[in-house]
Amino acid sequence: MALLTDKRIVVTGGAGFLGSHLVDELRSMGCRDIFVPRSDQYDLRKPEAVAQLYRDARPEVIIHLAAVVGGIGANRENPGRFFYDNLLIGVELMEQARRRGVEKFVAIATVCAYPKFTPVPFKEDDLWNGYPEETNAPYGLAKKMLLVQAQAYRQQYCLNAIYLLPVNLYGPRDSSDLAKSHVIPALIKKCVDAIEDNQSRVEVWGTGQASREFLYVEDCARAIALATERYDKPEPVNLGAGREITIRKLMSLIAELTGFRGEILWDGSKPDGQPRRCLDVSRAEREFGFRATTDFTDGLRKTIEWYREARRAELAA
Repeated sequence: MALLTDKRIVVTGGAGFLGSHLVDELRSMGCRDIFVPRSDQYDLRKPEAVAQLYRDARPEVIIHLAAVVGGIGANRENPGRFFYDNLLIGVELMEQARRRGVEKFVAIATVCAYPKFTPVPFKEDDLWNGYPEETNAPYGLAKKMLLVQAQAYRQQYCLNAIYLLPVNLYGPRDSSDLAKSHVIPALIKKCVDAIEDNQSRVEVWGTGQASREFLYVEDCARAIALATERYDKPEPVNLGAGREITIRKLMSLIAELTGFRGEILWDGSKPDGQPRRCLDVSRAEREFGFRATTDFTDGLRKTIEWYREARRAELAA
């Protein structure tokens, strides 16, 4: 499609962790007409609210990031809500997009859509070769339906819908609420808080043997902007850094970077989640020139510093 700078763009979830960085990236590219719907104004599970959003924003491009999401604990406690809310939001947004002649629909999915025992590195062609890891399967499958819908609508209605699969993200502005946070902000919070509260030990879920790949949030925002501007094909595309680390090694690195010197207790009664996650990222580089550039340790340092500043501001308030 043409350059994004003159397009009217809606970014659902644009006030959230990834969304706020994506809005920053789009603005840095020169995009001026960006609309970020807020949940208190538009309940995107409801068709009438989606219709109102389209009337208000008159978008030419939709980048759909909005999701009801959390870590392993939140997924285990809310499988029905995570499935229902995410499915309804995606289905209604894309249906009304095709009815209203939106030029492009960019669906942001999740690595949780992959089967539990996908061979490493995960290739996009492996998406349908098994059931997702059980603790986040309802969420992952709801997001995977966006791929089915995108390909079906492209075939029947000629809607230019693309489907992107980011791996686990990290970076400034992520939630550190332990009830719903992802692994990196949770581990940073545990270490920093333990230091400041003079605690001698922290407890971590699982055995630490599972591995994860992590993509710095600003890299992911750049990848989404590139794909929105340059990629117009039906095949899904992984967004990642192409490297993995075990949770045990990750915890050791975060402890080192934060200065935590106490004891780390592993709670093996809690689930590890998917055994391994590492993506084949060659399609993204080949199709729209994306390669992650942020060094993992540097990204962790920036994230830790952001959390410390946010904690100081919270305590001072």
